[in-house]
Amino acid sequence: MPNLIYQAQPPLEFIPPAFKPWFLEAVHLLLPTWLRWKSAISQIEADDVEVLVDLYRQFQEGKIRFLIAFRHPKTQDPFCLGYLFSQIVPKVARQMGVSLQHPIHAHFIYDRGIPLWAGSHIGWIASSLGGTPIQRGKADWTGLRSARDLFANGRFPMAAAPEGATNGLSEVVNPLEPGIAQLGFWCAEDLHKAGRDQQVLIVPIGIKYSYVEAPWNAIAKLLSELEAASGLPGDTKVYNNISPIESLYPRLLRLSERLLSLMEQFYTRFYHQKLPEVKNQTEDANEVIAARLYVLLDVVLQVAEQYFDLQPKGNFSDRCRRVEQAGWNYIFREEYKDIKALSPLEKALGDRVAEEANLRMWHMRLVESFVAVTGKYVREKPTAERFAETTSLIRDMVTRIRGGNPFKSPPLGKQRVKITIGEPLSVSQRYPVYKASRQGAKQAVADLTKDLQQAMESLVVKGE
Repeated sequence: MPNLIYQAQPPLEFIPPAFKPWFLEAVHLLLPTWLRWKSAISQIEADDVEVLVDLYRQFQEGKIRFLIAFRHPKTQDPFCLGYLFSQIVPKVARQMGVSLQHPIHAHFIYDRGIPLWAGSHIGWIASSLGGTPIQRGKADWTGLRSARDLFANGRFPMAAAPEGATNGLSEVVNPLEPGIAQLGFWCAEDLHKAGRDQQVLIVPIGIKYSYVEAPWNAIAKLLSELEAASGLPGDTKVYNNISPIESLYPRLLRLSERLLSLMEQFYTRFYHQKLPEVKNQTEDANEVIAARLYVLLDVVLQVAEQYFDLQPKGNFSDRCRRVEQAGWNYIFREEYKDIKALSPLEKALGDRVAEEANLRMWHMRLVESFVAVTGKYVREKPTAERFAETTSLIRDMVTRIRGGNPFKSPPLGKQRVKITIGEPLSVSQRYPVYKASRQGAKQAVADLTKDLQQAMESLVVKGE
């Protein structure tokens, strides 16, 4: 994390949503200018917005409750959704002759950890926009109750990223967390108990980034910087009459091999980890790199898990969330609610624990950046976008290792954003199965999560 936490502190407080209409109005007013001057985004367009317009019409007429489940490849996604709500939806509604009450907005769920690295003011901003926080790695009942109440009773629809975190890749959807489906069934349950006949829906939304002009020169420059940082000699070959991807791809493979070797040596030598041997059963360099990366990520996570006495259960994303929560538990502690009751020595020991926990979480952050990397992303579709995204992920890792802030990395070029509205998934139609039995509820959540995953993956293709 950019802002390292070296001291033990009281438990993280829940930040209650406190929607301020005047603040949303100011955000909507300033957002187009902010995007133009402070971001790399030069154009935002959307497909099938008519679906969303009709959903807002039905919501405002009291017929439905719905949650927007959006793709989350980059940290700029919330700004793109804000533009969708404030600019595109009202415009399309006017074209359709549909009268919508303003503002068009959504309550949203955000990670409670964001204000820790982005600044405490982000908590105030999120709260003022009607957002509610959640601690991802534990059963955060306060956060869940707030989200559940907003879904059933809030002034606006809900919005959440079912992937749980960004992955940096526009065309790869991380495994979805089941919490979004569970929220949908809770909403249906709450409406049923209250005698309300509103239908509950989940609406998948795709977000895809592309470059206005292929940033091959910027990619080549970034590769040179990464090669120098990792101790590789610069590429002096002369490439004539071949495409940029053909000239740069060998360098990307060479850089990947170098970084893997350095990190393997680092964890073997200094953390005494034994790396399982990756048998070279293919001559495909991509397959070998992918296999080595998987083994390395597993070992890196184990370094953090061993410190926190955690068992490696689930996929990489699940394990990252548990490590994160274990770290928060070491840093934000109940006994620090009354810090005056602690002796100076107790406080100093607590600070040592907090410092060590934060350092162990650093290993998890490395893995978090690469959970979606397969080794085939560029090869199977060698576009400038995929090359840039992969190279940027490597840059972020190198930046993190060198103690920098990966969130402040400069963009490689101007981008356009394509938002695609998917077909709503009915939660209400599945509710009878959910309420029939405990096993039925478990299966209903799993099935809805699976269907949402497929829907969001289909939007990746549709948004091309």
